[in-house]
Amino acid sequence: MRKSAKSREPSPEETKASSGSLAAGRQVIRTAVATLPVSPGVYRMIDAKDRVLYVGKAKSLRKRVASYTNVSRLPNRLCRMIARTTRVEVVATHTEIEALLLEANMIRRLAPTYNILLRDDKSFPYILVTADHAWPQITKHRGARRRKGDYFGPFASAGAVNKTLAVLQRAFPLRSCSDGIFAGRTRPCLQFQIKRCTAPCCGRINESDYQRLVDETRDFLSGRNRQVQESLLARMQEASAAYEYESAAAYRDRMQALNLIQANQEINVTSVAEADVVAIHQDAGETCVQVFFFRAGCNYGNRAYFPVARGVEEPDQVLAAFLGQFYQNKEIPRQILVSHKIAERALIEEALSQHAGRRIRIHTPLRGDRRKLIDHAVGNARLALARKLSESAEQRRLLDRIAERLDLESTPRRIEIYDNSHISGSDAVGCMIVAGPEGFIKNAYRRYTTKTAGLADDYAMMREVLGRRFGRLLKDDPEHQGETWPDLVILDGGAGQLAVAAEVLADLGVHQVPLIAIAKGPMRNAGLERIHRPELPPLSLDPRDPVLYFLQRLRDEAHRFAIGTHRARRAKAGARSRLDEVPGVGRQRKRALLNHFGSASGVAEAGLADLEKVTGINRSVAKVIYDHFHTDE
Repeated sequence: MRKSAKSREPSPEETKASSGSLAAGRQVIRTAVATLPVSPGVYRMIDAKDRVLYVGKAKSLRKRVASYTNVSRLPNRLCRMIARTTRVEVVATHTEIEALLLEANMIRRLAPTYNILLRDDKSFPYILVTADHAWPQITKHRGARRRKGDYFGPFASAGAVNKTLAVLQRAFPLRSCSDGIFAGRTRPCLQFQIKRCTAPCCGRINESDYQRLVDETRDFLSGRNRQVQESLLARMQEASAAYEYESAAAYRDRMQALNLIQANQEINVTSVAEADVVAIHQDAGETCVQVFFFRAGCNYGNRAYFPVARGVEEPDQVLAAFLGQFYQNKEIPRQILVSHKIAERALIEEALSQHAGRRIRIHTPLRGDRRKLIDHAVGNARLALARKLSESAEQRRLLDRIAERLDLESTPRRIEIYDNSHISGSDAVGCMIVAGPEGFIKNAYRRYTTKTAGLADDYAMMREVLGRRFGRLLKDDPEHQGETWPDLVILDGGAGQLAVAAEVLADLGVHQVPLIAIAKGPMRNAGLERIHRPELPPLSLDPRDPVLYFLQRLRDEAHRFAIGTHRARRAKAGARSRLDEVPGVGRQRKRALLNHFGSASGVAEAGLADLEKVTGINRSVAKVIYDHFHTDE
């Protein structure tokens, strides 16, 4: 089982020695410079396959792009980029600030090869206190803020939100149920029994008292916690003086819950009301950026990012690129504290201010409490990067051992694992997961809705999935120059799946990709797996071999992803309620009906007069809905 050496970019020495390609790239840039304006804008370097290599902004497009023709002053990274450049495209802007914003947007969208890239830019969760219902709800929210209400955050993770909400509801027992469930309740739920809700659905609290709880919640989350605590203390003392000890105990418990929230803050930041603390640490050619979120004087958690910075980048350059991309789709605090001074601080401040619609300040504190925050964040970045490097080293050792056990000619850097999932052919899906030296590459996972639906034929599904995957690879990268070609393909199955995969690849003319199939042992016992390889006898590894554990992890992750995808499809199919079949009932009317009646069954059982009471449902539509569910009667 032979494997061709994986394609790679030339080394800096090879690139500089390859005067032909470098000279050609310089000539392309010289030709483009002749027609460029002196106005601000964004330029893109593009290779022969229309892939964007680099995106940059400029105060003067002509001067900035012309600087790339003087290769003796450029780092090796940019020399490699110029050698691959076959076209230059530009977008002129009115101001340099517009260029900076456009540059960050393009980098995030296009992911150019030679830019500093922020890969993990998921939206953050918030706490939402709704304002579109007579009895406001407190809940976790992620995504676009379309619902009317007050949003508090961001929090670093869903876990941080859940933890805060759990304690917050002990202090402010607001309802957390949806409007549909609220409308259908006839008696208090468990949340009321454990004193996490006041059961407004069943009239256990009047509207004015509930609104007071809502106002106190908003005040506390807005940073006015001292006023809230003083109010609770005064009411506790009044209740105690009036011998209302049960009420006094309830106020005491609420105060203790508030103290618990504040005691969980890792850093005392009373001097910082609203800020993000952004710190960077670099080691062994890797970079970690740690971000702490402070709102209303509270620490809302932190998150580590590992931007891709090809070549040696200075910390201030990485921070500047990070800030531009990070805040493209996130709320920007009034103050950003950074660990290193940024050369274009004023320009980035102005761009972020324009993006946020209010004044944003970027500051590098040198002393005092704010410097302690920076030092704390730098320490966390150092620890996070050390953990990542340690995990990466162990992962590389396991990949080396895989190459040794399977007789591969080189260590695999990209492993693709395939699995299928269905129930008697229904909701059939094929899935691919990817692993490499850094662990699982989740943004490379793929789902395939197979056309063999209704057929419980695992071989046909495998044939279709692999055919689509490698057919696309041959179309996009026939010369195997990119990094998306696998160095090893693992199948969840036995000799049959392996034979099908080998046949598919042979038909496509793909001969250099090693294949293995992992079959479960007798009685499906872990540790007794057999590894099937083309034209070789099955291989059994020692049950305690770390390589076997690693292969089991890969297979189990593929199985988890396939099962999860299959269940999601089944749930989505099940979510297609009977309302979807009613003519004239679109998304908004369906939502209104479900919110009013709580379920599709409730709509089906409703009378004509009840249907007419729903917002957006007139008499004619109500008649159509009623007739749809009562035709047989």
